Amino acid sequence: MACSVVEALQQRGGLDPDDLFERFARRYRADPNRGYGPGMILLFHLVGQGMTWETAVRDLFGDGSGSFGNGAAMRVAPVGAYFAEDYDQVVAQARDSARTTHAHPEGIAGAVAVAVAAAAAVRGEVDLFGPVLERTPPGLTRDGLERARKLEASPQEAARELGSGQQVTSQDTVPFCLWCASRYRESYVECFWSTLSGQGDRDTTCAITGSIVALSADDLPDEWLAHREPLPG
Repeated sequence: MACSVVEALQQRGGLDPDDLFERFARRYRADPNRGYGPGMILLFHLVGQGMTWETAVRDLFGDGSGSFGNGAAMRVAPVGAYFAEDYDQVVAQARDSARTTHAHPEGIAGAVAVAVAAAAAVRGEVDLFGPVLERTPPGLTRDGLERARKLEASPQEAARELGSGQQVTSQDTVPFCLWCASRYRESYVECFWSTLSGQGDRDTTCAITGSIVALSADDLPDEWLAHREPLPG
């Protein structure tokens, strides 16, 4: 899904929710066995049955509030990198990227926080949390970010205090990720292993922290790059 975001940015210079959802759906149809979350599988099924994506996103869990999962935050860092010179644009585009799959305010807040952190990394901001807290809307995700900013702990202790994605929610994932990215922003390798040591939803937390720290660190091992799946295009 992050590849779809990058593709849209490259081809259109910005994100249109209708276009982005169709890109997500096209990649899913081409290869549905890539570990999509159950919510996304259900979403694509509902739209395939004729429901509009706007309705399906709101009604995904039957209560009209939509998903507050961590998936929108997991794919959004390229938005922050692309629009890094304009924080207002970062926020607007992050919201558009999130609402194609996550209608709940917390799911959107997580995407905004990660996108702003990515932009701050590109800009070389000394304090990643400052711009993030200034622009993340009130709620549980932002409350967790406030705690993360002040927390002095080991990665394992931070994961226990902030959550490490075990609940697969924005509020249980994004604060720990930004804690890791803030403290280990100079080393991709150190950040990766520190994030991993928090356990929890490790593919998501490492994807989020890696997507931020890769924008400021320069120690990504050649061996890791050589074993990476080739990027499309």
